Amino acid sequence: MKLLPPVKMPNDFNTFHFGDKHEGSVLSSDKGWDKLCHLMNSEYDGCKHNYGVHGGDAMEAICIDDPRFDPEKFTEPLPLEQMKIVKKKLEPIKHMLLTMLIGNHEFTLYKFGNITASICEDFGVPYGTYTAKLTFLDSKENLMFKLYETHGFKSITSTADDPKRRKTNMELILKRHLKFKAADCAVMIKHHVHKLLVCKPDADLFLYDDGKEIKQSYTGWGQNEGYIHPDARWYGCAGSFLKLFGKGVSGYAERAEYDPTELGFLVTKVRNKKIVEVKAHYLGI
Repeated sequence: MKLLPPVKMPNDFNTFHFGDKHEGSVLSSDKGWDKLCHLMNSEYDGCKHNYGVHGGDAMEAICIDDPRFDPEKFTEPLPLEQMKIVKKKLEPIKHMLLTMLIGNHEFTLYKFGNITASICEDFGVPYGTYTAKLTFLDSKENLMFKLYETHGFKSITSTADDPKRRKTNMELILKRHLKFKAADCAVMIKHHVHKLLVCKPDADLFLYDDGKEIKQSYTGWGQNEGYIHPDARWYGCAGSFLKLFGKGVSGYAERAEYDPTELGFLVTKVRNKKIVEVKAHYLGI
């Protein structure tokens, strides 16, 4: 866990949450990555101030003695060469990165050194370890809100037949994984499971009286308290750039019989210092 130093932000900004590029795999989408870099270097939903959090698994990091190793599955099988490619792909957006996390794939090579920390050091980007908390301040150094970001490890699945129930089940699992980890974070994001999910805050109707008549209102919460009710937070699972199927090859996700998922990432939109949306951006490729 890393408590990163607070950062001053403009009143309006977008934070892109992305990761799981798995550089070196033939199933990794370079086209999708190029779209991300283009969007981050452009005006997004009427706002030009863009930042990014890389959630880990930037590369495959699978060595020849790993049972998952298969030379047909790699565009580049050597981890050191994969690291060079990762750094090259990060060049267009490195100045926007708030932090970069280590993923479970990079962690398997920890005995050789910390690949992610090395990339962060070279780029001057704060290294976030496996989990990081980010604190956003306004221009007067007042707290806007805090962000909890973790690579994650637990899976999110549902066997429900109805698509609405399946989606809701997975959103509730996501919320259950994160809600007890940081009570003061208005946005909580995990990666790893290659799914694009957003669980929005919910408000309940309640009744009260003013001594003369019955009135109604809805539950609500601020975004910068020391304790934010779990139902009042934004939760997200930030997707991936790794395709399930490839022509003439069978990756470990296919062999594990995983279901297909949309490729993409999340964007937290802040306008006038308030969180207005955590948006799932589908790449459609």
